[in-house]
Amino acid sequence: MKKLLLSTLAAASLLANDSELQTLKAQMEQMSKMMKEMQEKIDHLEHADTPKPASVHTSQHHLSPESHPEHESSLLDISLNLDASYVSRSKKDEELTHLGLPGIAHGLIGSDSHAGHDHATYNASNGFNLNYAEMLLHGTLNPSLDADAVFHFTEEGVEIEEAYITRTNLPYNLRVRGGKFLSEFGRLNHQHHHEWNFSDMPLVYEAFLGIHGINEIGVQLQWVAPTSHYLLFGFEALQGKNEAMFGQTAIHNPYIGQEEEVLSPSANQPSLYVGYIKTAADIGNTTILAGASIARGNSRQDHFTDETPYAFSGKSDLYGMDLTLIHRFDNERSVMWQSEWLYRDTKGTHISDSDNDLITPDELLYSSMEAQQAGYYSQLVYAPDHNWKIGARYDNIYQNNISLPTAFTPENMDQYSAMIEYSTSESARYRLQYTHSNALFNEEGIRQNLDSLIFSFNITLGEHSDHEF
Repeated sequence: MKKLLLSTLAAASLLANDSELQTLKAQMEQMSKMMKEMQEKIDHLEHADTPKPASVHTSQHHLSPESHPEHESSLLDISLNLDASYVSRSKKDEELTHLGLPGIAHGLIGSDSHAGHDHATYNASNGFNLNYAEMLLHGTLNPSLDADAVFHFTEEGVEIEEAYITRTNLPYNLRVRGGKFLSEFGRLNHQHHHEWNFSDMPLVYEAFLGIHGINEIGVQLQWVAPTSHYLLFGFEALQGKNEAMFGQTAIHNPYIGQEEEVLSPSANQPSLYVGYIKTAADIGNTTILAGASIARGNSRQDHFTDETPYAFSGKSDLYGMDLTLIHRFDNERSVMWQSEWLYRDTKGTHISDSDNDLITPDELLYSSMEAQQAGYYSQLVYAPDHNWKIGARYDNIYQNNISLPTAFTPENMDQYSAMIEYSTSESARYRLQYTHSNALFNEEGIRQNLDSLIFSFNITLGEHSDHEF
């Protein structure tokens, strides 16, 4: 650089006078200064530290705002998720609506009418199904405040599946969420349908909590302990509208002309409380995730419009334990084993009609009832590369104790599933699933075998947040 400057000055001295030479010297000194500053900037960029990614078991909402400088903006992310399927079952749709799990749940397959509302499950009918279209919105109001909403569209209408705000960067590593959201009870409950590895919900989950799980209005408080490994404690106070197990509305007399009479008053709101502990650790190429959960609330279940009319008023507890192991062989191949166990304990008053017809007034029977029911699922999914997955799942409800003398309470209601999945990208997925079920009974109490073949297609349009492990 110095030789170049001197040569330039020498040539200039031969061709210019003294004033021109002074001007040329000043210009060359300015150029030299600019080049020095540019070299310093290059050296600084070359030695800058590269930010490290978060651990696999640390979800995004537990990271501090400083780790997301892009959150300074308030841009709105919008995505649309579409899910459709073709279903072939060994029984007709009209037969499926009369099958259920005695003493536990009914209407698990197909459409079910309850309290004047039609409830359709995923993959409800033989043939083609448009299961849903979901619009997901996410926005950052400031580095410590996020807002999310999920709108669920079906052929029957639209509902707000989730709509909440999340406050982070609180003292003592706390996080607060308020609105309508999927509870983080267990492992599967807070995941949306398109995040599942199978096209249907595990049997014990759907039987105890319904197809939407614990999806409630309320508040959530979480604390991440300052330990060397990931340890989270969570508490939720929820309204308690879940119809499958809890419920909060008053139960009225079902007889014509006596509907104003209240048989059981509404529960105090909020009426459902959830607590859980979650932990995770990395051992070599293996990630271990584990958790324990409890949900406790009032139960107000009005099934007087069912084929066998009844109602229940009392309290219910749900206990859960979950364990997930994820092993990565390399950057493409991985295997995941995921299992959950649920135990339901219910106590209260069972209300029924003596002849199940609700025609003759004043025939209601009140019986003290206790029920203890338990089940689990276990699934194994292997991914040979980024595009393919194969998996198997076993479901079993093995305990079904009900204190009513007339109750029909079969046990060992199980089913087997296998699936193969191909994804062209993060946004498009094709899945073929086969399920053989021994769990369902008809209204005469006879066990029914059911074979189901489901081909599903799921696509996501637009930006969407990364899924948690």
